[in-house]
Amino acid sequence: MDSSQIRVFTPSSLLSFFVPILALIYAVLGRNFLFLDYVHVITGGTWTGIDLFMGLVMSRVLRSLDPATRSQIIMRLTPLMLLFMPSLAATAITAGIYLATDIGIFTLHNPYVIAAGIVVLILAVQGFGIILPNEVRIFMELKRGAMDRDKIVKLGMRNVYVSGSQVVFQIAIIFIMAVLTVGI
Repeated sequence: MDSSQIRVFTPSSLLSFFVPILALIYAVLGRNFLFLDYVHVITGGTWTGIDLFMGLVMSRVLRSLDPATRSQIIMRLTPLMLLFMPSLAATAITAGIYLATDIGIFTLHNPYVIAAGIVVLILAVQGFGIILPNEVRIFMELKRGAMDRDKIVKLGMRNVYVSGSQVVFQIAIIFIMAVLTVGI
């Protein structure tokens, strides 16, 4: 793949970035609780599903490939994930906070709300503090004329593994949300 072919800002990447955010804005400004719930569930579920796929499937597939093929896959995946995943994560988290506030369970006296906050903080640090900077590093490496394939593979594999570890925290947050909504 030639570095001139690598673009982050394509019509589909911009659409995948803006649609979740615009849906969240529409739900919040319109005070549409049902739609806000839908936005939260669909973005959170998609985020969890992608992390499951990356951690359980892509990690095994990529490990079985030679470094040149592995770097080619990572090079194609990075521009897609660079905008999409932060948009999903930020929208799911923000919608969840709005929902908890709207239904009156967002109180720091509730241990489940505190647990949810801790898990969300861990997910946010992993996503915005590890995965996103690595995606930017990979993208910058791809845009350079002479790419360091080893660096691309190392950073890409790190992101795949961190995505896989996020699944544990996402399962925990789903459990916490279920407890909060049932009122145990």
